[in-house]
Amino acid sequence: MSRQAQPVLAVAVTASGAIAEYRFVTPACAQAGAAGNTLGVARFAAADKEAVTVDVIGTAIVETGGVIADGGLVETDASGRAVAKAAGVTVARLMPGQSSAAAGQFVEALLLPN
Repeated sequence: MSRQAQPVLAVAVTASGAIAEYRFVTPACAQAGAAGNTLGVARFAAADKEAVTVDVIGTAIVETGGVIADGGLVETDASGRAVAKAAGVTVARLMPGQSSAAAGQFVEALLLPN
């Protein structure tokens, strides 16, 4: 899908462990796990202790972990990818016209404070 984004606020952090590109990042600067709180989305991959830019406010490109409906609410899976909201923390909403038919797709998501 989309490879455009409109970040309003991005921060540089030091990765705590490896972080894959376009995955959610925790407030502790680690790649997010399933259903937890997030700081934002990594713009690029980073190894442990490397600097990485994290989009915090605005929209970001995120990799999906499964099917997400157009404009659907998002939580994270165990790999920090966006998945359809179930019982976890709501971290984003897909932008209008954005949806995912399978894992491994890239969509534009509006980041939500959590």
